[in-house]
Amino acid sequence: MHPAQVSQWKKELLPNAGSLFEGQRGPKPINAQNDPYRLYAEIGHRNMAMDWLKKSLGSAYRRASGLDSTETR
Repeated sequence: MHPAQVSQWKKELLPNAGSLFEGQRGPKPINAQNDPYRLYAEIGHRNMAMDWLKKSLGSAYRRASGLDSTETR
């Protein structure tokens, strides 16, 4: 290392030393809105809920209207 290079780095460092550690370091947090795995999980959850609702409401409608074949008359 040449002493002139070290002197140049020191001149640049001293006035800007306070700003070196201001920003956060490390991995950037994942934006939950853009995480594809979370989005696919949410879609799957909603599809399961829709299927359950369709099945539940369909059987409730059949029972209420007398179309359910399991009832005895």
